[in-house]
Amino acid sequence: MNYICFYQVIYLFSCYFIYFFIFLCRFGVVVKGPDDKSSVAFRMDDKGEVKCIKFSLGNKILAVQRTTKSVVSIIDGCCRNKCSCCTQNASILGFCWTNWNEIVFVTDQGIEFYQVLPDKRTLKLLKSQSINVNWYMYCPETAVLLLSTTVQGNVLQPFAFKTATMSKMSKFEIELPAVPKPAKLSLSERDIAVATIYDQLYVMYLKHHSRTTNSPGAEVVLYHLPREGTCRKTHVLKLNTTGKFALNVVDNLVVVHHQSSQSSLIYDIKLRELDGALNVHQPVLPAQSINPYKIHLTGPAAAPSQAPVPCELYSSSWSVFQPDIIISASEGYLWYLQVKLQPTLNLLQDKGKLMDFLLRRRDCKMVILSVCSQMLTEGDKGNLSVVATVFDKLNQVYKEYLDAEQAYTVAMESGPSRSSTSYKRPVRTQAVIDQSDMYTHVLSDFTEKKGVKHKVIIAVLMEYIRSLNQFQIPVQHYLYELVIKTLVQHNLFYMLHQFLQYHVLSDSKPLACLLLSLESTYPPAHQLSLDMLKRLSTANDEIVEVLLSKQQVLGALRFIRSVGAHDNVSARKFLDAARQTDDTMLFYTIFRFFEQRNMRLRGNPGFNQGEHCEEHVAYFKQVFGENALMKQAMA
Repeated sequence: MNYICFYQVIYLFSCYFIYFFIFLCRFGVVVKGPDDKSSVAFRMDDKGEVKCIKFSLGNKILAVQRTTKSVVSIIDGCCRNKCSCCTQNASILGFCWTNWNEIVFVTDQGIEFYQVLPDKRTLKLLKSQSINVNWYMYCPETAVLLLSTTVQGNVLQPFAFKTATMSKMSKFEIELPAVPKPAKLSLSERDIAVATIYDQLYVMYLKHHSRTTNSPGAEVVLYHLPREGTCRKTHVLKLNTTGKFALNVVDNLVVVHHQSSQSSLIYDIKLRELDGALNVHQPVLPAQSINPYKIHLTGPAAAPSQAPVPCELYSSSWSVFQPDIIISASEGYLWYLQVKLQPTLNLLQDKGKLMDFLLRRRDCKMVILSVCSQMLTEGDKGNLSVVATVFDKLNQVYKEYLDAEQAYTVAMESGPSRSSTSYKRPVRTQAVIDQSDMYTHVLSDFTEKKGVKHKVIIAVLMEYIRSLNQFQIPVQHYLYELVIKTLVQHNLFYMLHQFLQYHVLSDSKPLACLLLSLESTYPPAHQLSLDMLKRLSTANDEIVEVLLSKQQVLGALRFIRSVGAHDNVSARKFLDAARQTDDTMLFYTIFRFFEQRNMRLRGNPGFNQGEHCEEHVAYFKQVFGENALMKQAMA
């Protein structure tokens, strides 16, 4: 199964892109989004060839360039104003919307940044910059404009835009494989792509194979372009072949399409292989073709029963746009590209590397959990080092999220301050695989698998607990319960005793209750449970209840005295338990103890009405007589 597919298909054009576009120019322009829930229509006159047409953010204003000297803007379907560049004798190469009402004209002599004033039907010049321009490229996501300058075109000058402001960034030079003589334009916009990868802006240079060098093939060179500071060459993607290429960025992955082989290569710049100061990358996965897609024919030429026609993949009529758009002009379709993660399970054998790859993807949770299940039930279950590596990678991400969540909570509880306002609530991505996810989807099923040795099951469970402890993540009680149930199921009581004795399993009330339930199967579990409750030091009531349920009334009384809580304990609870033993002397002893407590606390051996001990007083008189009660009162 291929791991690259067309995610969504939108029918945009008729037979050919340019004919359909001119048809729209004669009668108007209709804009439809991917979901077809909203559309915007603009009417404009047919006044010749359209060089460029773009909507502002929000599709409020349509700008149309027909000549190299002016741009016409259309607002709410009406032609309002005609805009020309200020620089004389300059030719407009194109324009970019940086906001819903802000536009920048790119000319061969520089750039001009304007604010559109719809009510006044005019433009206000905000800023301009004179510079020789060969071509330009704009990244809408970061509002950064890239200008190609100098004769060879390899010196790039970026500009950053924000509301009503334009700032000049540090220029940088693309290293060309060879310098032509005489000097001429050697770097075209077809060789450059701008995209955001892992929240950082990169300029990607498609460096083709040069016959004058010993290069084994083409490569993609990534230049990191920060908002402040200098641009640096940081990554090199080795293509290991030659020919025509196109680039997309999907889910922070660089996807390189190779036309002649009709295959695509995927690169993850976080999987680094250092070569000096550079990070050199080979494809993460073997080259694969985009998943085939069939087109349903429409129009008068299509018969109702005609079968869908396969789409021509890697066609020469394809146009690729960043980050993830492919347009087929010949077939009239636009696609969004998506990486399917499930097939990668069998394409990347190194489980540690596979986990690094998956943890950075958008929809990764269920795929990661399936990797863990596959790892345990197939060939890797005997290799605990692989299991440990995977668990550690998962819990490292889990711990980072928990720390971020805790820091945010502390900042919010500290009240409004400069430091707290800088905190943003951490977003829980699908890469956060918590204990509940592992228990539900992996570990509980693994313990029920037939044919797996119980020693392996115990080892895997303890390995996961070891990993949680390593990252100082509190282990949830249900994981310990899973360990205990597995040990009991295989009669490994000696191992259970050792785990509890050496505190491999952390103390908790739910765990102590589980041990109590095992008393009939393993009698020492009762004392192990009591010892655990005593170590918790916050489970005194639970210990008393356990002892009383076992009719160990004197033992419960001794314990409550040892922790200094005998002055507040309920007398009726102990008297009820003593009567249920049918041991009159035990009842006598307990009754006398609480009478002495009453005498010490209140100076009177009698019980208060609120203690509801009347029936026990009557029972004492019945068994031991009125005289015994009076003697106790006089004493």
